[in-house]
Amino acid sequence: MPIADQASLTINQPDVALIFEGGGMRNSYTAPVVVELLARNINFGRVYGISAGSSHTVNYLVRDAVRARASFVELVQYPRFGGWKSFLAGHGYFNGPYLYEELIETAPADDPMRFDWDTFHANPADVHIEALDWDTGETVAFTKADMREARDVGLMVRASSTMPIFMPPTTIGSRTYVDGGMGASWGILLNAARADGFERFCIIRTQPRGYRKKPMGSLEQRLFRAAFRKHPVVAERTIARWQPYNELCDEIEHLEATWRRRAPPGSSTPMPWRSPTRPPTTTPSCAPTKPVRPRPAAT
Repeated sequence: MPIADQASLTINQPDVALIFEGGGMRNSYTAPVVVELLARNINFGRVYGISAGSSHTVNYLVRDAVRARASFVELVQYPRFGGWKSFLAGHGYFNGPYLYEELIETAPADDPMRFDWDTFHANPADVHIEALDWDTGETVAFTKADMREARDVGLMVRASSTMPIFMPPTTIGSRTYVDGGMGASWGILLNAARADGFERFCIIRTQPRGYRKKPMGSLEQRLFRAAFRKHPVVAERTIARWQPYNELCDEIEHLEATWRRRAPPGSSTPMPWRSPTRPPTTTPSCAPTKPVRPRPAAT
């Protein structure tokens, strides 16, 4: 496939980290943000995504607005998408190997899910996707340096998106992974972006402002521990996730409120980026402090 016009790949927001929250099919509501960012040619140098947010991440880098929508809208109509028949056959309620690796490798040019590897590879922006090793409990990060071919992209996005119970775990090499939302970043890769040196963030949420998770009930806890008795780290991370996730939400909202207080008088849409085409009309949850030097591109 032809590589996207080089001008559309030029990074013009080098000091802001773009972060996509996961959330399963709730990401159908944030897919339009990917489409809008592409339409405005707003190009971040490093993009972070976890679980379903990792699909947004790769669709953003491939510069494909059609695929960004199809991944959460048209795709559910595909006969092999999944369902209880797929679940009982051992492929998972969401048919991961088909949805991720197979479509990336084999979707024809007229399929909205076709994947433009050439543009993804040529894009100077990098990605950061995380998954949880279900044996050790270690959070593992994947970047473009780990993605040497299109199949690697699909496999690593699947690893980050593997919902326990609903999908079989994903094996890459000698390690087996489940949903990155249970890892050290707890579903929103704010601290990962900070570790890379960023101090300005544009965070695309899938939950409304003010949302907080509730602790899992005792019956649910017992069921999870029974289901994952051979891999207890999965159960314990799922049970414990509500508290660190809520603390992360508190911090993001505090950062956003701090930015709004610092915005110039009369500014109704304070944004940490500069649109090269037209002024913004939407306000994602953005939390900048001071700019930092751009992070070097991956080699």
